[in-house]
Amino acid sequence: MKRSHLLIAVLAALVLVAAAVFWFSRGKDSERPSDPAAQGGASKPALTVTVARPQASEWPVTLSANGNVAAWQEASVGSESNGLRLAEVRVNVGDVVKKGQVLATFAADSVQADVAQARASLAEAKATAADAAGNAARARTLQQTGALSQQQINQYQTSAETAKARVEAAQAVLAAQQVRGRNTQVLAPDDGVISARTATVGGVIGPGAELFRLIRKGRLEWRAEVTSSELGRIAVGLPATVTSAGGAQVKGTVRSIAPTVDPQTRTALVYVDIPGVLQNTGFKAGMFARGDFQLGNSSATTVPQASVVPRDGFNYLLLLQPGDKVAQLKVDTGRRLGDRIEIQTRLPDDARVVVDGAGFLNDGDLVRVVEASAAPASAAPATPASPAAPASPAARKSTP
Repeated sequence: MKRSHLLIAVLAALVLVAAAVFWFSRGKDSERPSDPAAQGGASKPALTVTVARPQASEWPVTLSANGNVAAWQEASVGSESNGLRLAEVRVNVGDVVKKGQVLATFAADSVQADVAQARASLAEAKATAADAAGNAARARTLQQTGALSQQQINQYQTSAETAKARVEAAQAVLAAQQVRGRNTQVLAPDDGVISARTATVGGVIGPGAELFRLIRKGRLEWRAEVTSSELGRIAVGLPATVTSAGGAQVKGTVRSIAPTVDPQTRTALVYVDIPGVLQNTGFKAGMFARGDFQLGNSSATTVPQASVVPRDGFNYLLLLQPGDKVAQLKVDTGRRLGDRIEIQTRLPDDARVVVDGAGFLNDGDLVRVVEASAAPASAAPATPASPAAPASPAARKSTP
């Protein structure tokens, strides 16, 4: 029994030693690189990318500003009649009117009665004046005979002159009543669009009360606020593109520039004509709008927007280097037009920038370059170079 127990212990010890040697040798083999490429420190391409060369283009130079849309000029339409009842209102807000068009009418019964009375008074004054003029003429014929004294003759002549003056006064009263009759119709002072209405049928309106407000000629303007440092770049006649809060756009022209600058904000108003208030339904007086003044054109170095990678608050380009490696370059960006962006930093003459896949790369990564036309349009921006190839540490990093 003692010998069998000793034999079992010896066999168990041999098994444990053999297992330890096996696992130790396997760990050594796993640490030894089996890939000749890995032994040399090289790695397979991290991504398949497309590249493009920067392009030199002529781009427009613009100056952006904000401001309010307002009416070019507004006319206040009121009444000169006193104490008349408003009988009819013929227009409403938004209606287009012509100069001289009837906007509203007042009840004219009392005015017509006053006109008739003034005509009767004028007829009476004319009859009295004719009788007085005849008496004065007969008195002058008797002046040489001595039948009438000089005093009586003067009295007849004075009566004739007085009667004539009364005729003129009656004519003036009639003219005033006729003006009142014409004022029973409220007429449009100019072509335009009704922007406000306070007239109400049945109301008794006092003299000078506003009934309507009219946007003259249907013209709007954009009052852009431009800083004093940029004011010298703007001139009368300069084209501008105005964009409303809803996205509607319209082409305008600078009509005038304010002669003074606000001492508080250090900005000046630039008045831009917006044509056709009815055609530009996206623009209303009183709304906020932004716009760009077209200052001209200038040359620009542009790249696709997909090639610009924002990281840590800065913009970078990934430039393709010899050996299909990429180098990260910090750049300053400028204008944007369509899917391209201006690069203000000077680039090498033979620079090629990574477009698709730029956001997944880091400085020094190895890439595989394909032609832009060969890259699938619906694929993701970057694809692995090979399904079986192990990804490099740079490919596993997340983009900041």
